[in-house]
Amino acid sequence: MRHAKDNQRLSLPTEHRQLMLNNLMKSLLEHGQIRTTYAKAKRAQRMADRLVTWGKDGSIHARRQAYRILQDRTLVKQLFSDVAPRFVDISGGYTRVMRLGGVRLGDGAQLAVLAFSRLPATQPAVTPGTKPSRAPQGPTVPEAPESQKAEEGEKGKGFFEGLRGLWTRKKKGSAAA
Repeated sequence: MRHAKDNQRLSLPTEHRQLMLNNLMKSLLEHGQIRTTYAKAKRAQRMADRLVTWGKDGSIHARRQAYRILQDRTLVKQLFSDVAPRFVDISGGYTRVMRLGGVRLGDGAQLAVLAFSRLPATQPAVTPGTKPSRAPQGPTVPEAPESQKAEEGEKGKGFFEGLRGLWTRKKKGSAAA
């Protein structure tokens, strides 16, 4: 009986579960947020918070601990130089799990998004009431002069126009040159 065991097994063997959670952490650091099932997101949230805590520590031992999970030097460097400095002034709650509206069609699993609670300084925060600004509308492609348009029409029929001739039958009465 599994009384007082603080680990969600997620119906996977230990090795498979650990590798899956490591891959979720890699994807979270690469993309800033991941979409997965609610149970996996809650389990991965603990590991992500632990990684950020190691990133805030900044010691060699903490880097080795993070490398043991991430297995990628660039991701470890990103964790310690980009992600961890965002959370220097707080002592927890580095990630958040937000439930998505529906369930997955294949198995009915509740979906969720696991994301860092603070955005990078380069990304502006977008609230539900505001829309992101768009570039001003205008002509992006300059108009071609009339002489170039005439030359394009004389060049040829084009690829698909040439294919159309393959499937049409030629009449017996017409003479081919």
